[in-house]
Amino acid sequence: MGNTVSCCVSPESSPKLPSRQPAERLEEFQTSTDVSDDNTVPYLQHISDREVPDELALESNPSDHARASTIFLSKSQTDVRDKRKSNHINHISHVSPGPLSKKYSSCSTIFIDDSTVSQPNLKSTIKCVTLAIYYHIKNRDSDRSLDIFDEKLHPLSREPVPDDYSRVDPEHKLIYRFVRTLFSAAQLTAECAIVTLVYLERLLTYAELDICPANWKRIVLGAILLASKVWDDQAVWNVDYCQILKDITVEDMNEMERHFLELLQFNINVPASVYAKYYFDLRQLADDNNLSFPLEPLNNQRAQKLEAISRLCEDKYKDLSRAAMRRSFSADNLIGIRRSNAVLS
Repeated sequence: MGNTVSCCVSPESSPKLPSRQPAERLEEFQTSTDVSDDNTVPYLQHISDREVPDELALESNPSDHARASTIFLSKSQTDVRDKRKSNHINHISHVSPGPLSKKYSSCSTIFIDDSTVSQPNLKSTIKCVTLAIYYHIKNRDSDRSLDIFDEKLHPLSREPVPDDYSRVDPEHKLIYRFVRTLFSAAQLTAECAIVTLVYLERLLTYAELDICPANWKRIVLGAILLASKVWDDQAVWNVDYCQILKDITVEDMNEMERHFLELLQFNINVPASVYAKYYFDLRQLADDNNLSFPLEPLNNQRAQKLEAISRLCEDKYKDLSRAAMRRSFSADNLIGIRRSNAVLS
């Protein structure tokens, strides 16, 4: 548990989007990664042989490959362009645009935020993630869903679901309050919010679903539930979520979690490159929508804090590298043992 995902799925078994990948290239790639038929020499596949080529990665699921564009950022571009046009027209129509809302660094003062890829700002990250969910709902292609995520069939509270529950798009504030309540009550981290978005987009592409007004709460809840168990050191049990959402049963939570995992084909691996891509795309989304991360002047205390965080991350990556090297040595020894001739007495 913690910041290292323990369950991995190889690129060959990871689901792909059939409509985006030519069968010829995919077949050629799979053929090149087949195990040798020669029984005399054991074959251990190198990790580079298991990586998807760049031309295939660009057409693949963004939650699996670092070079594929995130879905939420592309869905937000239409609204961003409209906002920029509107702001440009308003700027021309007004003689005085008013004081600048952004802070800029100078020779004497440097403004930085306290959010890094290894330790994102919690409040700002949740705002960005919920904004990404908002654009997913607003600019969805259709209303494809499954009964397990339908709030009418599986309500989260005893209050009656409105008749127009499947037609009215939720506002960003409503989505933010829902997610913020869960993260605050369960004491989840900002990294967990990013992984939640990764799992959500992976679900939509693997299962060919759309997140819409009828299912957004249960899909988001399922993604948070899974991300908290995979990512955080102290996992939150399903019964704990039942204490937060008083009217939901443990059996319902278990069933939803089981369906969520099956639809993901149990691929809960989040590569570091994919995590970093989602983090920086969320920052781009924040910048496009004027949701700037809180900026404060850089002083001695904040500089020492950033330096300490940098050293901590450097030590952690060194430990991971040593562990990977030890595993590599173990694999080499294993190959040597397998290649040795058997001695019969």
